[in-house]
Amino acid sequence: MIILGHPQYLLLLLLIPFFFVGLAIWMGARRRRLREFGDEALVGELMPSWSGSKKWVRAVIYSLAFFFFVIGLSRPQIGAKLKEYKARGAEIMIALDVSNSMLAQDYSPNRLDRAKLAISRITDKLQGDRIGLIIFAGSSFVQLPITSDYVSAKMFLGNITTESIPIQGTAIGDAISTASRSFSAQSENSRAIIVITDGENHEDDAVAAAKTAAEAGIKVYTIGVGSAEGQPIPMNGGLLKDKDGNIVVTRLDEETLKEIAQAGGGGYVHAGNDEFGLTPIINDIKKMQEEEFSSVVFEEYDEQFMYFLAIALALFVLEMLIGERRSRRHLFDKR
Repeated sequence: MIILGHPQYLLLLLLIPFFFVGLAIWMGARRRRLREFGDEALVGELMPSWSGSKKWVRAVIYSLAFFFFVIGLSRPQIGAKLKEYKARGAEIMIALDVSNSMLAQDYSPNRLDRAKLAISRITDKLQGDRIGLIIFAGSSFVQLPITSDYVSAKMFLGNITTESIPIQGTAIGDAISTASRSFSAQSENSRAIIVITDGENHEDDAVAAAKTAAEAGIKVYTIGVGSAEGQPIPMNGGLLKDKDGNIVVTRLDEETLKEIAQAGGGGYVHAGNDEFGLTPIINDIKKMQEEEFSSVVFEEYDEQFMYFLAIALALFVLEMLIGERRSRRHLFDKR
């Protein structure tokens, strides 16, 4: 496969037709000036060494040289060459609650967007660690498999909404189990799960899931999002109501999240507006034994621009050597 590193330079190829147009205009103007001196054929006899055809030959060679020069500027590359990339760090699975309760506005602009911003910021500080994303509500699934590609992580993060999972609820235990199964085979001693939620678990036994993860050598941390006083949930231009018409208020369940963190051998942090809680957790994870990951490979293309530039240089030199005068020697000169 051939790709171009700087394809924008190909626009310069549009200049080539103007080389010939410019030469034609110059040749026409020259003829008009010669006619002012007298008969064109007679004036031509007085300048036997001048060659108009060489002008065109030089223009063709110059245009070819310019063509190869532009192709060289566009950096043609062929590939691919596989190169192994090694890094040391931990594997971190972040499980993010996307249930409707995360729309509560006790954070600006709401719980979910504030959590996404915090994840994005902490991703910028990671070095060598690998990260994955689990989203959950009434069920859970892997939004982004474990990776060291932080750009992709932020791209997937930006697409997350409360509509990403159609089944409402807060199945924290299922999210922890899904995250536990999502680590790579290379990682054994440096695995951690960070659960970001308001803690209103309605679906399963999250404490038991955290204990199972800890027995497998995986630390489980929790970040509580929300307030004990609670907030209503904005929905469709109004506030979410239950079947009896009462406004639903979502409250942070700190006790449950503390129990989950304790069972998972990690820690609990209450998210604040300034310090969301990810930084101290990441700092604690970095104290774990680092492991070397070597299965990540990427394509490295071989540069070809130097060959095109060499051809262009040779043609430029040839164009200068041709000159403009007609050769006085002929193949069958009679002496």
